[in-house]
Amino acid sequence: MKMRAGYCIFILLVSLTLFGIVDVCNAGKLSYKFYKRTCPRAEQIVKEIIQNRTQSNPSLGARLIRMQFHDCFVRGCDASVLLDTVNNSTAEKEAIPNSSLSGFDVIDDIKTAIERVCPKVVSCADILALAARDAVSAPFSKPLWDVQLGRRDGTVSLATETNGNLPSPFANFTSLIQLFNRKGLDVNDLVVLSGAHTIGVAHCATFSSRLYNFTGKGDADPSLDPTYAEALRKQCPNPASPTITVEMDPTSSLSFNNHYYDILLQKKGLFGSDAALLTNRNSSKIVTRLQRSRSSFFPAFAKSVKKMGAIEVLTGNAGEVRQNCRVVNP
Repeated sequence: MKMRAGYCIFILLVSLTLFGIVDVCNAGKLSYKFYKRTCPRAEQIVKEIIQNRTQSNPSLGARLIRMQFHDCFVRGCDASVLLDTVNNSTAEKEAIPNSSLSGFDVIDDIKTAIERVCPKVVSCADILALAARDAVSAPFSKPLWDVQLGRRDGTVSLATETNGNLPSPFANFTSLIQLFNRKGLDVNDLVVLSGAHTIGVAHCATFSSRLYNFTGKGDADPSLDPTYAEALRKQCPNPASPTITVEMDPTSSLSFNNHYYDILLQKKGLFGSDAALLTNRNSSKIVTRLQRSRSSFFPAFAKSVKKMGAIEVLTGNAGEVRQNCRVVNP
């Protein structure tokens, strides 16, 4: 053990001297202290910038946790969603499911600040994971979950790869669980991560099909509370306007808690994919359990978001550490 420790220290010093970027003792795996030697201020820099930005933009938590989810479900958590379109290769962020993503400027600001202190060390994928955690946690003045680090950035981003990898707001339970299973997530993760819908807003087009002529008879989706459906119709005329948004959780869109499960059981889940969670016996039981206990939601979310943050990650010598999160290194 002493020999290995000495070897790691020797190689680390050589790596830092020559390249300033590699901690070989942590290479190839995620860890909570990945940047302890190479960039000890990284997490603090992220936290400070996020705290500052959430003061003027309290919806940032919803925006960044959605961005992380969309990143991890396509090519794994490799920050491919941050890459801009190059030439004729349309990037992920230009795909229809990602066209409403926002918060890229915040990631840019964090990356710029970290590059000044630790150039070529901290990946954009890790920055996104930390920023999402800190933005959701900002109102609590403490981190709601721990983030393992050591991801590397991908070099490919294709809009076409969002098809079949990002869950649709219209999806039924079978489609949802098949997709989650392919990502190494189970039914519990599906229900728990859906709880993030307690914060944020959605465009009318993502659910208006539930409001108008659902079965061809001019009716609304019968799985949607009629009073709630009428309230939504007043906010979202037909055809759906691309500029109108609605709170996903009408009384909790800025408060991260278990209230999502309350509205779900009241038949007020906004998306068809929300209502789908009640069509399966196992997922329905999980919904009820999380609705009954606020205290159980937070540790459950911490566990599931950790699993999500490890989907198909690039580590070790795979990928790269981008100097600019929007473009691959020259």
